Amino acid sequence: MADNNLFSLRIITPDRVFYKGEVSMVEFNTTEGEIGIYKKHVPTTVIIEPGILTITEEDGQKEAALHAGFAEILQDEVVILAEIVEWPEEIDEQRAQAARERAEERLRSKTPETDVLRAETALLRAMARIHVLK
Repeated sequence: MADNNLFSLRIITPDRVFYKGEVSMVEFNTTEGEIGIYKKHVPTTVIIEPGILTITEEDGQKEAALHAGFAEILQDEVVILAEIVEWPEEIDEQRAQAARERAEERLRSKTPETDVLRAETALLRAMARIHVLK
């Protein structure tokens, strides 16, 4: 018997369909804060901020690093158009740690030429990758 609390989730990147399936909840960061979506959510469109993507399926949860994009939320479907999304096995831990260290150093030793927003975004991406690996 089908679970009436499930809705369709599609996550699409420029180079692949990252995920397509029926889920009971999806969580991710937006520019307005963290959001958790269930079936029959109020329809809206949001801008994604780097962080952890948590997908709750009937048999458990999956996590991925979600970097940027947009999400269209309808009552029975969510479509995420993402710049980059990575499963844990796709992440190079040493590269993520190095990116975190570079971003932290840029923020610590700010100069007038430092693009603070870019450094903060790089740090968020690196931290999402590291978290997904743990």
